[in-house]
Amino acid sequence: MIIIVDFGSQTTHLIARRLKEIGVSVKIIHPEKILKQVQNDTTIKGIVLSGGPASVYGKNAPTINAKIF
Repeated sequence: MIIIVDFGSQTTHLIARRLKEIGVSVKIIHPEKILKQVQNDTTIKGIVLSGGPASVYGKNAPTINAKIF
């Protein structure tokens, strides 16, 4: 299982489709839900962070809980 964390990227679903085409199980999740998902699912083998157009330095920039790293 690969988790794709969707920060608003236009390519999130393209990444998911390509992974599914090669036989990988995929789940798309919003950043605020990733920590809970990772803690409860032992089948996760990787995480893809799919960025968006917002600046990481902006006041309301999307964030992710650092505990997943």
